[in-house]
Amino acid sequence: MTGICVIDYGVGNVGSILNMFRKIGADAFASGNPEDVCKSDRLLLPGVGSYDFGMVQLAERGLDVAVKDFAATGKPVMGICLGMQLLGMSSEEGELPGLGLIPFDCKRFDFATMPDAADLKVPHMGWDTVALKREDPLFVAVPEPQRYYFVHSYYVRCKCDDDVVAECEYGVTFAAAVKRGNVSGTQFHPEKSHRFGMCLMKNFAESA
Repeated sequence: MTGICVIDYGVGNVGSILNMFRKIGADAFASGNPEDVCKSDRLLLPGVGSYDFGMVQLAERGLDVAVKDFAATGKPVMGICLGMQLLGMSSEEGELPGLGLIPFDCKRFDFATMPDAADLKVPHMGWDTVALKREDPLFVAVPEPQRYYFVHSYYVRCKCDDDVVAECEYGVTFAAAVKRGNVSGTQFHPEKSHRFGMCLMKNFAESA
């Protein structure tokens, strides 16, 4: 199946993502079949919930291998929220290794020892602005200032600064968007981010 494959592995808001793609006229479908993943043109990995549960759901369906094989072809891959975190190496939330496509680890927001951030709640939830660290096709023509919708208790810390595309501040500075080669991810939910997210997903749908 050609088009954008939104991986359906029981962990993610697949319906909202497909609705967003329909609004921008992109050819997208949902599937949990590794064969469909391999035949698609682009791959989107959504996700909400816990890290280990997400990795188990991928592995039980053979989708962990399918995602890595697809990424090796050089075709575009994007993860959203937990889907982005699963692209990395590990998370303090769980014990299982991630997909290992981008070298980063996930840390828990911990403000107990930070007096200046003691009033901040976990999870980080709601609208927040992001700052681009470098130019990237995903963010071309997105209205400024860029604002997106976040819901997360863990954040990404990249081992290589060059992999950070955009940052956000919430007690600490964390990677709001990452990219290495053809693999990218957003910690925020573009499908819940109105015109900002619509523009970003249109860029992904049209990416080379």
